[in-house]
Amino acid sequence: MVNTQQSSYLREEIYNGEITDQLTGNFRSILDGVGEDAYREGLLKTPERAAKAMQFLTSGYGMDAEEILRSAMFKEEYSEMVLVKDIEIYSLCEHHMLPFLGKAHVAYIPNGYIVGLSKIPRVIDVFARRLQVQERLTIEILNAIDKTLNPQGVAVVIEAMHMCMMMRGVQKQNSVTTTSAFTGAFQNQETRAEFLHLIGANLH
Repeated sequence: MVNTQQSSYLREEIYNGEITDQLTGNFRSILDGVGEDAYREGLLKTPERAAKAMQFLTSGYGMDAEEILRSAMFKEEYSEMVLVKDIEIYSLCEHHMLPFLGKAHVAYIPNGYIVGLSKIPRVIDVFARRLQVQERLTIEILNAIDKTLNPQGVAVVIEAMHMCMMMRGVQKQNSVTTTSAFTGAFQNQETRAEFLHLIGANLH
């Protein structure tokens, strides 16, 4: 008989065994390389945990953002701005493989089709769960939505803190990087200003 209290904590995780073994060996070598004992008790399972974490953090390579959007497209005559803001972003900088994290604000103006709102954060995850730079991440999100929905316009703004700047290098703890990209109707100054006002407004 399964203890229901305990079973609520159970989670099935599926990983490629061959890749896990390869990465486990690589992470063990890294521990040895920095002067640690990869076989001491506290680190014994760390290489395997790191191998699985890395597969999760780069799982976007196996996902198709356009397919995700197409799976929840609906014909609708609504033609005003649709905005999803403050979407959490966690990604890995491709230069140092350190995290950068923050939030994204995404808007589009429909042109005959809308998309299920949950699909926009999923599209962000597709591209964020890869080795990235913030500039490319911004453009990839915009292009996927623009190409698939063919809306009147798309706007994407990302605000993020980069651990490669905070933990090493210049070690600036309070710096935030903002990137933006706009297509179609959002290239109009009035529409863009409305979008920027909305992402800064506290409407909750």
